[in-house]
Amino acid sequence: MKRSLPLIILGLLGLTPLLGLSSYIMHILIIFIMWSVIGMSWNLLGGYCGQVSFGHAAFFGLGAYTAGILYHHAGMSSWWGLPFSIVFVAGFSLVIGFIVLRLRGPYFALATLAMGEVLRVSAENLTWLTQGDMGIMLQQRTWVGKVQYYYIILGIAALTFFLVKKVIESKLGYYFVAIREDQDAAESLGINTTFYKTIALCLSAVLTGVAGAFYTNYMGYIDPKVVFALHDISIVTIMVVMVGGVATYWGPAVGAVIMILLAEVVRSIPKLGAAHHTLFGVLLIVIIIFLPNGITGDFGRLKKMFGLRNGADVDKLKRLLGFGRSSS
Repeated sequence: MKRSLPLIILGLLGLTPLLGLSSYIMHILIIFIMWSVIGMSWNLLGGYCGQVSFGHAAFFGLGAYTAGILYHHAGMSSWWGLPFSIVFVAGFSLVIGFIVLRLRGPYFALATLAMGEVLRVSAENLTWLTQGDMGIMLQQRTWVGKVQYYYIILGIAALTFFLVKKVIESKLGYYFVAIREDQDAAESLGINTTFYKTIALCLSAVLTGVAGAFYTNYMGYIDPKVVFALHDISIVTIMVVMVGGVATYWGPAVGAVIMILLAEVVRSIPKLGAAHHTLFGVLLIVIIIFLPNGITGDFGRLKKMFGLRNGADVDKLKRLLGFGRSSS
Protein backbone atom coordinates (compact mmCIF):
# COMPACT_ATOMS: atom_id res chain seq x y z
CA MET A 1 0.00 0.00 0.00
CA LYS A 2 2.79 2.40 0.97
CA ARG A 3 4.68 1.77 -2.27
CA SER A 4 1.62 2.22 -4.44
CA LEU A 5 0.43 5.35 -2.61
CA PRO A 6 2.13 7.79 -5.06
CA LEU A 7 0.48 6.05 -8.03
CA ILE A 8 -2.92 6.09 -6.28
CA ILE A 9 -2.62 9.81 -5.54
CA LEU A 10 -1.43 10.47 -9.10
CA GLY A 11 -4.42 8.55 -10.45
CA LEU A 12 -6.84 10.49 -8.26
CA LEU A 13 -5.29 13.80 -9.31
CA GLY A 14 -5.51 12.69 -12.93
CA LEU A 15 -9.26 12.13 -12.55
CA THR A 16 -9.87 15.43 -10.74
CA PRO A 17 -10.62 17.54 -13.89
CA LEU A 18 -13.41 15.10 -14.76
CA LEU A 19 -15.33 16.45 -11.75
CA GLY A 20 -16.11 19.62 -13.71
CA LEU A 21 -14.46 21.96 -11.21
CA SER A 22 -14.66 25.71 -11.67
CA SER A 23 -11.88 27.67 -13.37
CA TYR A 24 -10.87 29.18 -10.01
CA ILE A 25 -10.48 25.79 -8.32
CA MET A 26 -8.48 24.50 -11.28
CA HIS A 27 -6.23 27.56 -11.00
CA ILE A 28 -5.64 26.84 -7.30
CA LEU A 29 -4.80 23.22 -8.09
CA ILE A 30 -2.34 24.25 -10.81
CA ILE A 31 -0.60 26.73 -8.49
CA PHE A 32 -0.52 24.16 -5.69
CA ILE A 33 1.11 21.53 -7.93
CA MET A 34 3.59 24.08 -9.30
CA TRP A 35 4.65 25.03 -5.76
CA SER A 36 4.98 21.34 -4.92
CA VAL A 37 7.46 21.01 -7.80
CA ILE A 38 9.47 24.02 -6.58
CA GLY A 39 9.36 22.70 -3.00
CA MET A 40 10.54 19.22 -4.03
CA SER A 41 13.35 20.80 -6.04
CA TRP A 42 14.52 22.91 -3.11
CA ASN A 43 14.18 19.94 -0.77
CA LEU A 44 16.69 17.98 -2.83
CA LEU A 45 19.38 20.59 -2.20
CA GLY A 46 18.36 22.13 1.12
CA GLY A 47 16.63 19.20 2.82
CA TYR A 48 18.62 16.15 1.78
CA CYS A 49 22.01 17.71 0.99
CA GLY A 50 21.86 20.37 3.73
CA GLN A 51 22.72 23.33 1.45
CA VAL A 52 20.11 25.97 2.38
CA SER A 53 19.53 28.19 -0.63
CA PHE A 54 17.87 31.60 -0.37
CA GLY A 55 18.19 32.17 -4.10
CA HIS A 56 15.93 29.69 -5.88
CA ALA A 57 14.11 32.63 -7.42
CA ALA A 58 17.18 32.93 -9.66
CA PHE A 59 16.59 29.48 -11.18
CA PHE A 60 12.82 30.02 -11.37
CA GLY A 61 13.33 33.37 -13.10
CA LEU A 62 15.92 31.99 -15.52
CA GLY A 63 13.53 29.24 -16.55
CA ALA A 64 10.70 31.74 -16.93
CA TYR A 65 12.82 34.12 -19.01
CA THR A 66 14.17 31.30 -21.16
CA ALA A 67 10.61 30.67 -22.32
CA GLY A 68 9.83 34.39 -22.57
CA ILE A 69 12.96 35.32 -24.56
CA LEU A 70 12.53 32.43 -26.98
CA TYR A 71 9.02 33.65 -27.63
CA HIS A 72 9.77 37.38 -27.79
CA HIS A 73 13.09 37.41 -29.67
CA ALA A 74 13.26 34.13 -31.56
CA GLY A 75 9.59 33.88 -32.47
CA MET A 76 9.44 30.35 -31.12
CA SER A 77 6.67 28.80 -29.09
CA SER A 78 7.16 29.55 -25.41
CA TRP A 79 6.72 25.83 -24.73
CA TRP A 80 10.23 25.34 -26.11
CA GLY A 81 11.26 27.05 -22.90
CA LEU A 82 10.74 23.79 -21.02
CA PRO A 83 13.52 21.79 -22.74
CA PHE A 84 15.74 24.84 -23.33
CA SER A 85 15.49 25.86 -19.67
CA ILE A 86 16.97 22.48 -18.70
CA VAL A 87 20.10 23.21 -20.72
CA PHE A 88 20.37 26.89 -19.83
CA VAL A 89 19.66 26.57 -16.10
CA ALA A 90 21.94 23.53 -15.81
CA GLY A 91 24.80 25.50 -17.38
CA PHE A 92 24.16 28.47 -15.11
CA SER A 93 23.98 26.31 -11.98
CA LEU A 94 27.30 24.66 -12.84
CA VAL A 95 28.96 28.06 -13.13
CA ILE A 96 27.36 29.49 -10.00
CA GLY A 97 27.97 26.24 -8.12
CA PHE A 98 31.67 26.45 -8.87
CA ILE A 99 31.64 29.76 -6.96
CA VAL A 100 29.13 29.42 -4.12
CA LEU A 101 29.64 25.76 -3.21
CA ARG A 102 33.06 26.65 -1.87
CA LEU A 103 31.16 28.34 0.96
CA ARG A 104 29.37 26.71 3.88
CA GLY A 105 26.39 27.39 6.12
CA PRO A 106 25.28 31.03 6.36
CA TYR A 107 27.92 32.14 3.84
CA PHE A 108 26.44 29.82 1.21
CA ALA A 109 22.92 31.03 2.07
CA LEU A 110 23.95 34.68 1.72
CA ALA A 111 25.76 33.98 -1.55
CA THR A 112 22.64 32.39 -3.06
CA LEU A 113 20.50 35.26 -1.80
CA ALA A 114 22.86 37.72 -3.51
CA MET A 115 22.75 35.63 -6.69
CA GLY A 116 18.97 36.00 -6.91
CA GLU A 117 19.11 39.74 -6.32
CA VAL A 118 21.89 40.22 -8.90
CA LEU A 119 19.81 38.44 -11.52
CA ARG A 120 16.71 40.47 -10.64
CA VAL A 121 18.56 43.78 -10.98
CA SER A 122 20.22 42.58 -14.19
CA ALA A 123 16.88 41.59 -15.68
CA GLU A 124 15.46 45.00 -14.81
CA ASN A 125 18.30 46.80 -16.58
CA LEU A 126 18.90 44.57 -19.63
CA THR A 127 15.85 46.05 -21.33
CA TRP A 128 17.04 45.07 -24.85
CA LEU A 129 16.81 41.42 -23.76
CA THR A 130 14.18 41.21 -21.03
CA GLN A 131 12.05 44.34 -21.70
CA GLY A 132 12.95 45.48 -18.17
CA ASP A 133 10.06 46.30 -15.86
CA MET A 134 7.65 46.20 -18.81
CA GLY A 135 8.12 42.46 -18.80
CA ILE A 136 7.30 40.00 -21.56
CA MET A 137 3.71 39.17 -22.42
CA LEU A 138 2.54 36.31 -24.57
CA GLN A 139 0.14 37.70 -27.16
CA GLN A 140 -1.96 34.58 -27.01
CA ARG A 141 -1.99 31.71 -24.58
CA THR A 142 -1.99 28.21 -26.04
CA TRP A 143 -5.28 27.19 -24.42
CA VAL A 144 -8.16 29.19 -23.00
CA GLY A 145 -9.15 26.53 -20.48
CA LYS A 146 -7.02 25.23 -17.64
CA VAL A 147 -7.31 21.46 -18.01
CA GLN A 148 -4.37 21.14 -20.41
CA TYR A 149 -2.15 23.25 -18.15
CA TYR A 150 -3.24 21.11 -15.21
CA TYR A 151 -2.15 17.88 -16.88
CA ILE A 152 1.18 19.37 -17.98
CA ILE A 153 2.15 20.57 -14.50
CA LEU A 154 0.84 17.31 -13.02
CA GLY A 155 3.15 15.42 -15.38
CA ILE A 156 6.08 17.64 -14.37
CA ALA A 157 5.27 17.09 -10.69
CA ALA A 158 5.06 13.31 -11.13
CA LEU A 159 8.42 13.23 -12.92
CA THR A 160 9.95 15.44 -10.22
CA PHE A 161 8.61 13.26 -7.41
CA PHE A 162 9.88 10.00 -8.92
CA LEU A 163 13.23 11.56 -9.89
CA VAL A 164 13.80 12.89 -6.36
CA LYS A 165 12.74 9.55 -4.86
CA LYS A 166 15.02 7.62 -7.22
CA VAL A 167 17.98 9.89 -6.44
CA ILE A 168 17.50 9.79 -2.66
CA GLU A 169 17.14 6.00 -2.59
CA SER A 170 20.32 5.57 -4.65
CA LYS A 171 23.96 5.82 -3.61
CA LEU A 172 23.79 9.47 -4.63
CA GLY A 173 21.17 10.12 -1.97
CA TYR A 174 23.32 8.51 0.73
CA TYR A 175 26.16 10.84 -0.25
CA PHE A 176 23.81 13.84 -0.02
CA VAL A 177 22.66 12.85 3.48
CA ALA A 178 26.26 12.17 4.57
CA ILE A 179 27.24 15.68 3.44
CA ARG A 180 24.28 17.17 5.29
CA GLU A 181 25.06 15.35 8.53
CA ASP A 182 28.80 16.09 8.63
CA GLN A 183 30.66 17.38 5.60
CA ASP A 184 34.09 16.94 7.17
CA ALA A 185 33.34 13.34 8.12
CA ALA A 186 32.04 12.68 4.58
CA GLU A 187 35.26 14.07 3.10
CA SER A 188 37.33 11.91 5.46
CA LEU A 189 35.53 8.86 4.03
CA GLY A 190 36.59 9.81 0.53
CA ILE A 191 33.38 11.46 -0.66
CA ASN A 192 34.03 14.29 -3.10
CA THR A 193 31.65 16.71 -1.37
CA THR A 194 32.02 19.55 -3.88
CA PHE A 195 31.18 17.22 -6.76
CA TYR A 196 28.07 15.79 -5.12
CA LYS A 197 26.89 19.18 -3.89
CA THR A 198 27.20 20.41 -7.48
CA ILE A 199 25.02 17.52 -8.66
CA ALA A 200 22.40 18.36 -6.03
CA LEU A 201 22.46 22.04 -6.97
CA CYS A 202 22.23 21.29 -10.69
CA LEU A 203 19.26 18.90 -10.30
CA SER A 204 17.47 21.29 -7.94
CA ALA A 205 18.06 24.28 -10.21
CA VAL A 206 16.91 22.49 -13.38
CA LEU A 207 13.65 21.30 -11.83
CA THR A 208 12.96 24.80 -10.49
CA GLY A 209 13.76 26.28 -13.90
CA VAL A 210 11.27 23.95 -15.60
CA ALA A 211 8.61 25.17 -13.16
CA GLY A 212 9.55 28.73 -14.12
CA ALA A 213 9.19 27.96 -17.84
CA PHE A 214 5.77 26.46 -17.16
CA TYR A 215 4.81 29.60 -15.21
CA THR A 216 5.51 31.79 -18.26
CA ASN A 217 3.29 29.62 -20.45
CA TYR A 218 0.53 29.44 -17.89
CA MET A 219 0.40 33.05 -16.71
CA GLY A 220 1.26 34.59 -20.09
CA TYR A 221 3.24 37.43 -18.52
CA ILE A 222 6.49 37.76 -16.58
CA ASP A 223 8.57 40.61 -15.23
CA PRO A 224 11.69 40.66 -13.02
CA LYS A 225 9.85 41.72 -9.87
CA VAL A 226 7.61 38.66 -10.10
CA VAL A 227 9.81 35.79 -11.22
CA PHE A 228 12.99 36.90 -9.42
CA ALA A 229 11.16 38.01 -6.25
CA LEU A 230 13.05 37.20 -3.07
CA HIS A 231 10.01 37.18 -0.76
CA ASP A 232 7.44 35.68 -3.15
CA ILE A 233 9.63 32.93 -4.62
CA SER A 234 12.79 32.21 -2.61
CA ILE A 235 11.37 32.71 0.89
CA VAL A 236 8.01 31.09 0.16
CA THR A 237 9.84 28.08 -1.31
CA ILE A 238 11.70 27.58 1.96
CA MET A 239 8.51 28.05 3.97
CA VAL A 240 6.65 25.48 1.87
CA VAL A 241 9.29 22.87 2.71
CA MET A 242 9.72 23.91 6.35
CA VAL A 243 5.98 23.78 7.04
CA GLY A 244 5.41 20.51 5.17
CA GLY A 245 8.52 18.69 6.31
CA VAL A 246 12.20 18.98 5.45
CA ALA A 247 13.81 15.93 3.82
CA THR A 248 10.51 14.11 3.37
CA TYR A 249 8.88 13.01 0.12
CA TRP A 250 5.43 14.42 0.88
CA GLY A 251 6.46 17.47 2.89
CA PRO A 252 6.60 19.94 -0.04
CA ALA A 253 3.14 18.90 -1.25
CA VAL A 254 1.64 19.23 2.25
CA GLY A 255 3.37 22.58 2.74
CA ALA A 256 2.16 23.84 -0.64
CA VAL A 257 -1.45 22.94 0.21
CA ILE A 258 -1.29 24.79 3.53
CA MET A 259 0.46 27.87 2.16
CA ILE A 260 -1.76 28.22 -0.92
CA LEU A 261 -4.98 27.74 1.04
CA LEU A 262 -3.84 30.12 3.78
CA ALA A 263 -2.94 32.78 1.22
CA GLU A 264 -6.27 32.43 -0.58
CA VAL A 265 -8.30 32.54 2.63
CA VAL A 266 -6.51 35.63 3.93
CA ARG A 267 -6.80 37.42 0.57
CA SER A 268 -10.54 36.83 0.60
CA ILE A 269 -10.89 38.65 3.95
CA PRO A 270 -11.53 42.39 3.40
CA LYS A 271 -8.87 44.89 4.55
CA LEU A 272 -6.27 42.23 5.28
CA GLY A 273 -4.75 42.53 1.80
CA ALA A 274 -1.24 41.12 1.69
CA ALA A 275 -1.28 40.11 5.36
CA HIS A 276 -0.78 36.51 4.31
CA HIS A 277 2.97 37.17 4.46
CA THR A 278 2.58 38.05 8.15
CA LEU A 279 0.58 34.90 8.80
CA PHE A 280 3.17 32.87 6.89
CA GLY A 281 5.80 34.17 9.30
CA VAL A 282 3.69 33.39 12.36
CA LEU A 283 2.91 29.92 11.04
CA LEU A 284 6.60 29.26 10.39
CA ILE A 285 7.54 30.29 13.94
CA VAL A 286 4.89 28.01 15.40
CA ILE A 287 6.02 25.11 13.20
CA ILE A 288 9.69 25.58 14.11
CA ILE A 289 8.88 25.65 17.84
CA PHE A 290 6.43 22.76 18.04
CA LEU A 291 7.16 20.73 14.88
CA PRO A 292 10.79 21.41 13.87
CA ASN A 293 10.70 18.65 11.24
CA GLY A 294 7.48 19.94 9.67
CA ILE A 295 4.02 18.42 9.62
CA THR A 296 4.94 15.19 7.84
CA GLY A 297 8.31 14.88 9.58
CA ASP A 298 6.73 15.23 13.04
CA PHE A 299 3.41 13.60 12.24
CA GLY A 300 3.81 11.22 15.19
CA ARG A 301 4.36 14.14 17.55
CA LEU A 302 1.37 15.92 16.00
CA LYS A 303 -0.85 12.94 16.78
CA LYS A 304 0.40 12.88 20.37
CA MET A 305 -0.38 16.58 20.72
CA PHE A 306 -3.99 15.74 19.90
CA GLY A 307 -3.91 12.57 22.01
CA LEU A 308 -4.33 10.33 18.95
CA ARG A 309 -1.96 7.48 19.82
CA ASN A 310 -4.23 4.93 18.17
CA GLY A 311 -7.49 4.69 16.30
CA ALA A 312 -9.58 4.39 19.47
CA ASP A 313 -8.43 7.82 20.56
CA VAL A 314 -10.31 9.36 17.65
CA ASP A 315 -13.50 8.88 19.71
CA LYS A 316 -11.84 10.70 22.58
CA LEU A 317 -11.06 13.67 20.33
CA LYS A 318 -14.63 13.71 19.03
CA ARG A 319 -15.97 13.79 22.59
CA LEU A 320 -13.60 16.63 23.49
CA LEU A 321 -14.82 18.58 20.48
CA GLY A 322 -18.44 17.82 21.37
CA PHE A 323 -19.10 15.66 18.27
CA GLY A 324 -20.14 12.58 20.24
CA ARG A 325 -21.05 11.20 23.63
CA SER A 326 -19.31 8.61 25.74
CA SER A 327 -20.99 5.21 25.70
CA SER A 328 -20.33 4.69 29.41
